[in-house]
Amino acid sequence: MSLINTILKVFVGDKSERDIKAIKPIIEKIKTYEGSLASLSNDELRAKTIYFKDIIQQSRADQDAKIASYREEIEKTQDIDARESIYANIDSLEKEAYNNTEKVLLDILPEAFAVVKETARRFKENEVIEVTATEQDREFALSKEYVTIEGDKAYWANSWSAAGKQVTWDMIHYDVQLIGGIVLHEGKIAEMQTGEGKTLVATSPLYLNALTGKGVHLVTVNDYLAKRDSQWKAPLFEFHGMTVDCIDNHQPNSPGRRAAYAADITYGTNNEFGFDYLRDNMAHTPDELVQRAHNFAIVDEVDSVLIDDARTPLIISGPVPQGDRHEFNELKPAVAGLVEIQRKLANGYLAEARKLIREGNTKEGGFLLLRSYRSLPKNKALIKFLSEEGVKQILQKTENHYMQDNNREMHVVDEALYFVIEEKNNSVQLTDNGIKYLSQGGDETFFVLPDIGTEIAKIEALKLSKEEEAEAKDKLFQDFGVKSERIHTLSQLLKAYTLFEKDTEYVVMDNKIMIVDEQTGRIMDGRRYSDGLHQAIEAKENVKIEAATQTFATITLQNYFRMYNKLAGMTGTATTEAGEFLQIYKLDVVEIPTNRGIARDDKEDKIYRSVREKFKAVIDDVVKLSQEGRPVLIGTTSVEISELLSRSLKMRGIQHNVLNAKLHKQEAQIVEEAGKPGIVTIATNMAGRGTDIKLSQEVKDRGGLAIIGTERHDSRRVDRQLRGRAGRQGDPGSSQFYVSLEDNLMRLFGSERVAKIMDRMGLEDGEVIQHSMMTKSIERAQKKVEENNFGIRKRLLEYDDVMNAQREVIYKRRKHALFGERLKVDIANMMYDLCERIVESNKMANDYKNFELDIIRNFGINTVVSEDDFNKLDFVAIANKQYDIVFTAYRDKSARSAAEAFKVIKNVYENNSGSFERIVVPFTDGIKTINVVTNLEKAYQTEGASLIEDFEKNITLTILDEAWKKHLRKMDELKQSVQLAVHEQKDPLLIYKFEAFELFRKTIGEIDSEVTTFLTRADLPVQQVPEEGGQVNA
Repeated sequence: MSLINTILKVFVGDKSERDIKAIKPIIEKIKTYEGSLASLSNDELRAKTIYFKDIIQQSRADQDAKIASYREEIEKTQDIDARESIYANIDSLEKEAYNNTEKVLLDILPEAFAVVKETARRFKENEVIEVTATEQDREFALSKEYVTIEGDKAYWANSWSAAGKQVTWDMIHYDVQLIGGIVLHEGKIAEMQTGEGKTLVATSPLYLNALTGKGVHLVTVNDYLAKRDSQWKAPLFEFHGMTVDCIDNHQPNSPGRRAAYAADITYGTNNEFGFDYLRDNMAHTPDELVQRAHNFAIVDEVDSVLIDDARTPLIISGPVPQGDRHEFNELKPAVAGLVEIQRKLANGYLAEARKLIREGNTKEGGFLLLRSYRSLPKNKALIKFLSEEGVKQILQKTENHYMQDNNREMHVVDEALYFVIEEKNNSVQLTDNGIKYLSQGGDETFFVLPDIGTEIAKIEALKLSKEEEAEAKDKLFQDFGVKSERIHTLSQLLKAYTLFEKDTEYVVMDNKIMIVDEQTGRIMDGRRYSDGLHQAIEAKENVKIEAATQTFATITLQNYFRMYNKLAGMTGTATTEAGEFLQIYKLDVVEIPTNRGIARDDKEDKIYRSVREKFKAVIDDVVKLSQEGRPVLIGTTSVEISELLSRSLKMRGIQHNVLNAKLHKQEAQIVEEAGKPGIVTIATNMAGRGTDIKLSQEVKDRGGLAIIGTERHDSRRVDRQLRGRAGRQGDPGSSQFYVSLEDNLMRLFGSERVAKIMDRMGLEDGEVIQHSMMTKSIERAQKKVEENNFGIRKRLLEYDDVMNAQREVIYKRRKHALFGERLKVDIANMMYDLCERIVESNKMANDYKNFELDIIRNFGINTVVSEDDFNKLDFVAIANKQYDIVFTAYRDKSARSAAEAFKVIKNVYENNSGSFERIVVPFTDGIKTINVVTNLEKAYQTEGASLIEDFEKNITLTILDEAWKKHLRKMDELKQSVQLAVHEQKDPLLIYKFEAFELFRKTIGEIDSEVTTFLTRADLPVQQVPEEGGQVNA
């Protein structure tokens, strides 16, 4: 902490103290209500919920009445401008009503929180609670084991099943848990230490916000926690007549999933909430939708969801034309050979470097060492040599020399290599040597992209005929496309072989490549690396290469959660990323004090030279701790390390459990046993978040749970989570991290300082250094990585923000088309925009004849704008005049179509209404035909008008969806192509924003044109008899 911060803290207190001080008066108010609520009967306590709901309803009654009145007005209004104005008024009233509700929630918060606490107390102190049975109680009794009905009484038991285990309610909210609840209601992040009962903290704000009837979402990191917490906490809410469900209990797009969203409180996993949103935006009828408006969400383990998972967007994809065509298998042998030849080269340079450095020639030795490092940085022999005294400094000094002046001299190092690996940037670059090796015995230009500009100039200089020149240019572009794809495939294969390791970045299960989440160690089911990298790894591991896919819908979790009116979160570790939460999500982090002091002993890191020494020390200490009767939890960073430690412990005869990405199904059971005396548990970073490790008194007396970290993680937050597994609720415990200079973190970002200190002390093999100064150096290295990762996430978000603005426009139009109520305004705007574009382009070219043709082509009518008016009037006046004609013609045509269709509809309805519920009516513009499904009875009652509305909906949705899919594919291609701008010293993001805007403008123009053209030109085929659309029993 700086001197200024220390002085400020003395005078104004730190942020945490100020936050808690502001909340304390609300806690005192809650306590005043506690006394009065304790004297109420069970029925009177339950009546409070009805009382709260009435107050909320009254606060927005005026706005609701006005909105209802406006909706009636819309039905009677045909004028498009008037409709648009009414919709704007409705939106404004909705905001007003929401703000009123939020004010009321703040007013009733102390009493509502006291009601939840009193309910928890009664469940804890009574095995059965008796109340007067309501209709809701009777409904619950049919499906809930803990509710029984006898006459006019309902009996609520305090014991029930949660995630297959019988639980008895034994919790009452502490003050710190109520403080956490207030923070959540305010739309902030509550940082609470592990073991402080975060699941109970959420109950108060969930209850309070569910009173609005607008739905509240509790988001968790995995389906086990979602299902367990929804069942564990449900009776607390259901006792007050609220409904609780979990989306992960039901299949997507099912009635059960729809009912789960309709519940007052909905639990679920982050991915399922996101995917449901995307699926909803691919629905073709309102009945297919599952989600409601995004009102309020509390995200459990918010750091995991909004930070760790934020780098991977959610994608719904489908087949791409010719997606199974690729060259992975063809190029694989060449790439494998290239990697092998470079491996031999790297080992040769390393051997020579070692010899020269030992002879004292550090200049030439350093040069060859850098060559070996840029050949294969993950080479185990190289990593071992770098941990020797002074070697790392030689490498860094040499690298700094060649990197100066923007890598001006680095080509001297790289020219002998076949490819160059930049491990920090996760990139591989093929060199001229590599291209020569791959092209030997064949076409030398096989992997060389033609220079388009030069080649076009050559073709034009040949003075060919127009047809021959066009053919030559086509051949050039085709050659460029094939080679571009080939080089991309090659690059991804090189990455797969050199940067992605089996059992670290991914595992092979059931003949499939499964990605392992680097932050949590969990398998990311259903996720694939993008851009052909997944297929490259499939080729490398000899498993089936899946066909390429194209994106149908995509969103980042960041942009999904930013849609909520109010967002809150809770976690044990958020302060290290407080800046990111504030900058990206506008979420403030509030540290909540612990209920009891922390008694855990966090030891300084033990630092060794090599991985071998480190793991030997880990095994020795684990054996010692286990024999003392203390449970041990070993945290590892990869599946590979967890399996290595498991083998070592087996050799020492120590019984243990392993929890990693391959064995995640037994997670809850393994974590439950992890607190028993002498039990050793090896876990990847996932370490059973959200599952309590319970300790017996015997274990507490022996020193509690011992945490062993086998490596410092890239993020301090993940290390804090691991430490936090021990010392819950004042329990004893200890945590110890073991670090070696060969660890990834130390290798890539570890400061020279650590290596220098170890050299100066002249440590022998196996000796350890343990000092606060060293621990701080490691934390500085972690900070570098965190800043780097934040940059990556921020960049991803900046790219997705461009897409998000476009997605909002498309999805808003989609929603209007799906529900139909605002569609007429959208269609009128599309018609006007198209008229404007036609007028503008022809007015600029001063081409009246083409203007006439464009009007006929697009709208199927003649223009009434004379050539004289076209030359005399400005383009806005012409556009307005033309739009009036187009809109009037379309309205008249729609009325005629409805009247024509009604003759047939009337006949079918009056003679066969018992046979058909829906009918199919075809519309054609003479080129393509679209079948429109409409409700027979509604079409009859509206005299064909509802058929025209269904026609408009159907056309708009069909064209929108096709255009959006095409647009997403172009955006994917654009994202890849702009990366080349780096070589021209330009910012790819700026180019991406500009090009994406142009692409979207073009897409919107095409949508407007296609929708308008089909609507104005399409008609019913003459004397067409509708077909049956859905038969119902008479």
